Amino acid sequence: MARTIIYTYKEEEKTLTFSYQQHRNIHEAVAEAEGIDLTEFLRMEQQIEAISDTKAVRNYRDNHFRKLGFGKITLAQKENRGVGQKDQ
Repeated sequence: MARTIIYTYKEEEKTLTFSYQQHRNIHEAVAEAEGIDLTEFLRMEQQIEAISDTKAVRNYRDNHFRKLGFGKITLAQKENRGVGQKDQ
């Protein structure tokens, strides 16, 4: 199921459709949408994952994306629908 990402890039708020079938996480999706190559970042992130805890990885990722010009990166709230209700 596709979700919506709300993110800020260079002080401009944007939205993007996201699916875990296409990307590992929302950070990879927004970087691809903005045409940013994450090859070196992903290599370093893997090394940090191998030797440290998830908090260190999250801090590294957040700091790196801030340097790239991203502000908030978050998934939009899911819309709760009653049983039997679907998109029209």
